[in-house]
Amino acid sequence: MAQASVTSAPDEGRSALVGMVALFCAASVLGFAPIFVKMSELGPQATGFWRLTMALPLLAVWLWVDQRQSKRRKDTDSLAPAPVAWKPIILAGLFFAGDLAFWHTGIKLTTAANATFLSNLTPIIVAVVAYFLFGERITRPFIFAGALALFGALLLSVGNIQFAPERLTGDIFSVLTSLWYAAYLLAVRAARRAGAATVKLMFWSTATAAPILLLVTLAFGEPLLPSSWVGWLPLIGLGVVAHVGGQGGIAFGLGRTPAALATLIILIQPVVAAAAGWILFGEALIAIQWLGAGLVLAGVYAAQRFRPAVPAPAPVSTSAPDNAKP
Repeated sequence: MAQASVTSAPDEGRSALVGMVALFCAASVLGFAPIFVKMSELGPQATGFWRLTMALPLLAVWLWVDQRQSKRRKDTDSLAPAPVAWKPIILAGLFFAGDLAFWHTGIKLTTAANATFLSNLTPIIVAVVAYFLFGERITRPFIFAGALALFGALLLSVGNIQFAPERLTGDIFSVLTSLWYAAYLLAVRAARRAGAATVKLMFWSTATAAPILLLVTLAFGEPLLPSSWVGWLPLIGLGVVAHVGGQGGIAFGLGRTPAALATLIILIQPVVAAAAGWILFGEALIAIQWLGAGLVLAGVYAAQRFRPAVPAPAPVSTSAPDNAKP
């Protein structure tokens, strides 16, 4: 047992570096998710449903390839995750369905800037819960770096934030989105620490979330099908690029990176979204927003230098290790 739990410091450093690079790339990809949502012909809930549904075939192929590789290594795992990982995987699917439903509803009922900023309260929630749940201790320099990144996120949104009584419901939905997404990230972290491979986590959590979003779509009375073939393109982009590439990269990175640091790295998502909006839709940024984007990047860079210490999880994995890219 001691042999399974010992990892050299250089190996730990390389693993953490790979995880941070994966998270950075995934957050950059996810920055385009609001663009795809904006381009969708469907309502917010139907868009969320198709985002998950479009991802499932690719995730199924990825799972099949992973299973074939496991058999070559004489791994006797079934297609289902190890029993120890079932609970956090199912919870991840439930929480992600809630995240999409609340986030899309918030965008519809308030401004995009309000929804983006209020939903970015996730790092605070994750840092506190991860301390109690996983024993991830954070240092004062890390807290300062996190505060810098969050302040940058505030400045990035401040030019367009508008608080008004008629938007209060949407603002509340956006705040609740941060709770749903924090719960999702913590469930993903728990599943990865329990030994669930990225592909198994992504496939089964997505398969859990998709039917829930279908029920929510029907409850909202939204049409399920786009009116033209062009309307399928942003839905495919959401499924393949944002979900498989973006969320898959986050799931991979959370297996190697402390949860508190991961959520701060994900804060570069609104920076990418703002840049994409500027380039694609001519949504110009004012000086204070450029300053905010710079502070987010500076805070994320500083945070990775003072990342929390993470106790090694118990060696309970029965699935193949992640050697492939997310």
